[in-house]
Amino acid sequence: MDQELQNKSYEELGKELLDLRKEQFNLRMQLGTGQLTRVHQFKVNRKNIARVKTLMNQKSSEKGA
Repeated sequence: MDQELQNKSYEELGKELLDLRKEQFNLRMQLGTGQLTRVHQFKVNRKNIARVKTLMNQKSSEKGA
């Protein structure tokens, strides 16, 4: 996943972050209603959000420099 994220533009990363946030919300709703069977997805999703944010910060510093 890291390699394909690195090839994306800043705007594409922003959309990816939005998608991951929506997925995180859906996971929380599934947990609340007792429908969540893949509890490990919380950790995976949180790490993916961190990856995208890190790449966005790197790209924004490259733009400014």
